[in-house]
Amino acid sequence: MTGSEAVLSRPVGFPVRSRQGRRILVATVLGASIAGIDASVVTVALPDIGRDLGASFASLQWTVTGYTLSLASLILLAGGLGDRYGRRRIFLAGVAVFTLASVLCAAVPDVRTLVGARILQGVGGALMAPASMAILQSTIAPGDRPVAIGTWSGFAGIAGVLAPFAGGWLLSLGSWRWIFLINVPVAVVVLVVSLRHLPETRDEGSSGMDWGGSALAFAALAAATYALTVLPAEPTRPWGWGSAVVAVGAGAGFAWYERRTPSPMLPAAALGSRPFVAINVITFVIYGAFAVFSLMFTIALETVAGYSPAEAGSTMVPVTVLSLALSRLSGRLAARIGPGPQLTIGPVLCGTAALLALRVGPETGFWSVAIPLECVFGLGTATMVAPLTSVALSSLPGGHVGVASAVNNTVARTAGLVWVAGLPPLVGLTGDSYTQAGEFLPGYRLVCVVCAAAMFVSGAIAAAVRSAP
Repeated sequence: MTGSEAVLSRPVGFPVRSRQGRRILVATVLGASIAGIDASVVTVALPDIGRDLGASFASLQWTVTGYTLSLASLILLAGGLGDRYGRRRIFLAGVAVFTLASVLCAAVPDVRTLVGARILQGVGGALMAPASMAILQSTIAPGDRPVAIGTWSGFAGIAGVLAPFAGGWLLSLGSWRWIFLINVPVAVVVLVVSLRHLPETRDEGSSGMDWGGSALAFAALAAATYALTVLPAEPTRPWGWGSAVVAVGAGAGFAWYERRTPSPMLPAAALGSRPFVAINVITFVIYGAFAVFSLMFTIALETVAGYSPAEAGSTMVPVTVLSLALSRLSGRLAARIGPGPQLTIGPVLCGTAALLALRVGPETGFWSVAIPLECVFGLGTATMVAPLTSVALSSLPGGHVGVASAVNNTVARTAGLVWVAGLPPLVGLTGDSYTQAGEFLPGYRLVCVVCAAAMFVSGAIAAAVRSAP
């Protein structure tokens, strides 16, 4: 059976070890990996992109936040599109859009066009991410799904480990543009395998799409991102204040609309559950601090410590390796003793790593400073992420695990968007400060302190969180 020969509304139950099961796993794993590769590589390449295109720090922020903006705004809607119109179809559309956008990123003449191409990449990523997981859930035999999902997560993590090395090597060839073309050969394989072997599935009971809610969410996030990026550096700029007003209005409109539409992307049960709201507030703080700290630390290693892109990227390896190695053990431990201790210890470890990052300077040792603090950070994330996700999924009443997962995923991505857009300009990182160590270092150190404080506070709050029975 090939993907184009049948449309299935129920799980077909292919074993992972079957030929068809392996093909499904290959397509979905590679699809998830190309987005992970891109995210890791772009962070390492930011200083090179800025110097080549003459970009300000705000423009570099938008090369990161532009992707996250469309991803965070559309991922909930994209999940519904897959359920209604076919997960294979939406997955293929996402891969195609992501690949086209990657080629555009490699060919852009200026930073504004790069930001536009990155926003288009985010659209592709939003279409791919929920569809790939939904395909596994609906086509793999129930008993094999934990293995399939574990494989999916593991290989996506490995792709994140390999990406900085590949990106650093490509940057050494002389142009950052090559990093966006890493995805193209992988995407071609995904498209060929998917077209030939993925069965189509959909949810025949899927209700209407929440187009209005999605539009309001996008408007609110886009306006808020622009205001946060512009106002700290230029507080008298009218467009900045206008964007802030639009963000507040669109956010209020979104809340009003979601309570009245028959097919909300954010169900009332989510807003009415105090444990669910609480854990997502914690998620917002923790993942926001994660995102901005990781970005600033990588740039500091290149700008202040003089690391090459490959060296700076390789410091991320301990975080991914420890997360892969310990995440299953962390989940089992949380199930045995409850999530509270790990939700306290994990953020404290990450906050400690952020304080250790204050040591970054012109003579920062790779093995004596960078790698040890990333090991502490990786140990913190491995301790915390599994129980945090578990609490988020179990805290919404009524068995709405899919909705809980989608909302928590969106909150985590939105956190990265808002923190990366807002915190750097608030601490004075504007203009071309990322190119001069003396100008970058004071703002970078303040970012480290703010992130550490946020993680410590999150750990204290999370100590009181308990998973739903």
